[in-house]
Amino acid sequence: MSHELHNLRKFRLQRSELAVPGANATMMEKAADGEADYVFLDIEDAVAPPDKEKALKNIIQILNDIDWRAKNKTVSVRINGIDTKYMYRDVVDLMEQAGDRFDTILIPKVGNPSDIYMVEAMVNQIEMAKGYETKVGIEALIETALGMANVEKIAAYGGRLEALHFGVADYAAFNKARTTNIGGLNPNYPGDQWHYALSRMTVACRAYGLRPIDGPFGDFSDPDGYLDGANRAASLGIEGKWAIHPSQIKLANDVFSPPDAEVEKARKIIAALKEAEGKGQGAASLDGKMIDAASERMAQNVLKMHEAINAR
Repeated sequence: MSHELHNLRKFRLQRSELAVPGANATMMEKAADGEADYVFLDIEDAVAPPDKEKALKNIIQILNDIDWRAKNKTVSVRINGIDTKYMYRDVVDLMEQAGDRFDTILIPKVGNPSDIYMVEAMVNQIEMAKGYETKVGIEALIETALGMANVEKIAAYGGRLEALHFGVADYAAFNKARTTNIGGLNPNYPGDQWHYALSRMTVACRAYGLRPIDGPFGDFSDPDGYLDGANRAASLGIEGKWAIHPSQIKLANDVFSPPDAEVEKARKIIAALKEAEGKGQGAASLDGKMIDAASERMAQNVLKMHEAINAR
């Protein structure tokens, strides 16, 4: 193994991530009591330009009115892109007025590492000026052709960066891909047209200690389609998926939670390898199959996730 090893920078339970428009205060209040692990309050695509100022004020108000951490919620805010006239005010107002009340900032349409640096520099200064004891993390949306072309460089940025999200809608638009539904599959493509992008982003995340998260599935009247997409993502190693409607939360939680049989098998793997180690053996046999150190690492991943779910 290489001497360069990047462990997970920050573990957060992120099986389901509910997207909530900042213009709708009622929806934000309901989200605080819902079943999603993660909630992101949106000032970007879900809010029309005339409503952005009001949405920002709504979000600051709701962050200060509700103790999200007491409700076992991780709360994020998706700001507007750095190429807009809104971004600087989003960051300044959020950090100055509620910078110790939320967990991460989600930056949309990240194209290169300097995009993250711009936001992080502002966050650093405001945290120091305000004397906050908490530290806001950063997550990046990979949803442009440039972002995917630079995804390894973005993942290697370091700093406050914790996670990358795949934004399939804008990714399709930037690539002029033909699709009939946000996150859905084109029947003319022989397989999963998003596989390459998801796999590449996931590998970049795992190489540099970040959490990989899948984005939206637009047709919330099609739970089977959502489940298919979530299961494909989970198979690649992705940790969670967006929910654009409350009905999708349970689907994501179910898919990204290890089944009881998988948890039990993981425990058996750990026990069998411990027994083999006592005999001076580096590998063992379990249920007619060879297991070794790699099996143990996979088993530990399952048990860590299981324990985090139970703790929540």
